Amino acid sequence: MVKFIHCADLHLDSPFKSRSYLSQSIFEDMQKSAYESFKKIVDLALNEEIDFMVVSGDLFDQQNRTLRAEVFLKEQFERLSKEQIFVYICHGNHDPLSSNIGTEWPDNVSVFSENVETYQTITKNGEEIYLHGFSYQNDASYENKLDAYPSSQGQKGIHIGILHGTYSKSSAKDRYTEFRLEDLNNKLYHYWALGHIHERQQLSDMPQIHYPGNIQGRHFKELGEKGCLLVEGDDLNLEAKFVSTQFIRFEKATLETDKTSKQGLFEAIQTFKTQVRKNGKSIYQLKVIVNSDQLIPEQDSLQVHEMISDYEENEHNFVFIENLTINNKYEDQNTLVKEFSPELIDDNTVYDKAMSDLYLNPKASKYLENYNDFDRRGLIEHAEGLLKSDMREE
Repeated sequence: MVKFIHCADLHLDSPFKSRSYLSQSIFEDMQKSAYESFKKIVDLALNEEIDFMVVSGDLFDQQNRTLRAEVFLKEQFERLSKEQIFVYICHGNHDPLSSNIGTEWPDNVSVFSENVETYQTITKNGEEIYLHGFSYQNDASYENKLDAYPSSQGQKGIHIGILHGTYSKSSAKDRYTEFRLEDLNNKLYHYWALGHIHERQQLSDMPQIHYPGNIQGRHFKELGEKGCLLVEGDDLNLEAKFVSTQFIRFEKATLETDKTSKQGLFEAIQTFKTQVRKNGKSIYQLKVIVNSDQLIPEQDSLQVHEMISDYEENEHNFVFIENLTINNKYEDQNTLVKEFSPELIDDNTVYDKAMSDLYLNPKASKYLENYNDFDRRGLIEHAEGLLKSDMREE
């Protein structure tokens, strides 16, 4: 039997954009969120008495890693060392070996080099484990090093592949060390510990091939629970169980209400926050749908948003509404974008004609981004928002 933890994409020193509207306590919680999440992972490792931990890349967020992050990681690895729990690390595109690495890890930590290599260990139950992997030497690794991974055919023990890279069928924009499932299956390993994609995904159950996702969301593109995988079993069957460890969750939600007054809207949102507060600290994008034809004045929405923010400063499990939109049901069902056919929106001739006057202006064009990169439906929705804002002010 073997028991280990698979995590990836810690991004410990990831900078959070300035949020001057946040209270000091909430902003400090955001800054330390990844640290707290990894501390929970180490707590889990100690409580479960695992054999080892695998970290599949991007421990740090950038090459100029902070001293704080290095000292913190060393302290956590030393906690594991005291219980003879080993750690196996591969570096990814955000923390390549070429960056200035001065930290000396404890003896229980092994770091893969730029070339594919194998580490061997024996579990507390005497099971032989072989871990195969490599670290990025530079911040971009496009070469396919999978051919250098040895096959496990004819060899005893449990074989684990560690890879920071991109699944060929993934929609990810940043494609590093791209691979196909056939490439991994051909190695006949029992488990593949992947990293780089920040969304938890299981690509295969035989063999087990997993992205654990990152350990802490940082914005609204990284929603929901984050954490690690606890893997347990033998050479015939390994099972991976997700364990939530995030310190703060980023969430999106929609709330319906019949209330149209400022006080009624405030109370409806406060009730929603009470319901979700039990799930821990969180930051929300909240859309409120009012079951009425009555337009909610912009000034009322601003006052409600300000009030619900003030009420979170002293909450341990804060529920902070970072983005609040309040629409009535009628305007939500009859959006301007629905008035345009998909063919018209996608018509380049119409789009180019609409943009040409602005982009042919030499004084304006130099400040503008390439309009071919814009989301056309998003532009219509933004224009509609401006129009409705003007209507509310009138």
